[in-house]
Amino acid sequence: MSLTNRLVTVLVTVLATGLLVAGCGSAGGPPASQSASPRSSSPAAPATSAPAATPAPAPAATPFAYQPLFPFSSLADAQAWQASYASGGHQPWHLSAGQTAVAFSQGYLGFTQINKVAAQTISGNDAHVTVGLTLPNGHISAAAIVHLVKYGTGQNAPWEVVGTDDTTLTLDIPAYGTTVTSPVKIGGKITGVDENLRAEVRTLGTAAAVGSAGGVPAGGQATPWSFTVPFSASTGQVITIVVHTGGHVASVERFAVTGVRVG
Repeated sequence: MSLTNRLVTVLVTVLATGLLVAGCGSAGGPPASQSASPRSSSPAAPATSAPAATPAPAPAATPFAYQPLFPFSSLADAQAWQASYASGGHQPWHLSAGQTAVAFSQGYLGFTQINKVAAQTISGNDAHVTVGLTLPNGHISAAAIVHLVKYGTGQNAPWEVVGTDDTTLTLDIPAYGTTVTSPVKIGGKITGVDENLRAEVRTLGTAAAVGSAGGVPAGGQATPWSFTVPFSASTGQVITIVVHTGGHVASVERFAVTGVRVG
């Protein structure tokens, strides 16, 4: 090979080697000056507010477990008096179990001679008041034990008569809180001598009795008695049935009541 050809061959070889080296250098990772693409992070979960707490429902009014006999015919009436008393005050006797029991005996039942509180037991919202009459010797003779409860809640809830705790004169028929129609059969037991039973049916808002019957002789030791009483009252209305006896020292010496509804 001539010298010229060798020089050409060497030159071609050198050029080819340079190109190869340059090519290998560009095949690696990105230049140091070029940062790699950042790793895309998962987007943060959108902030969520805690679900609003569902307000607890207002407690339902506790159903009145008794028959409201006196002086209010409904809880709304009792609450209306309670609100008016808070605004200025009137008829404070509603806050006295003893005065309410006497007002029930005299004003509602019409037993004007029963005008004294002989004894009373009050426990929280429950009261048992013994009402009676003054005998000629000055002693108080018990006529009935009136059962009262607070009607409603809160400050100045009034007392409500709901029945009697019967002892020597009981009124067992009809059962308390049941539904009755006219004429209604009433019955119970009596202990006494030469008794004379009478009965009336009364409703709030009516001065006179809406029914009456009696003149039934009775007596003995826990002796059963019964008779019927016709009456006139509206369907659904609460009525007070009262049976009483007397004639020895006063026209009314003992009484018992029950509360029922008209069917």
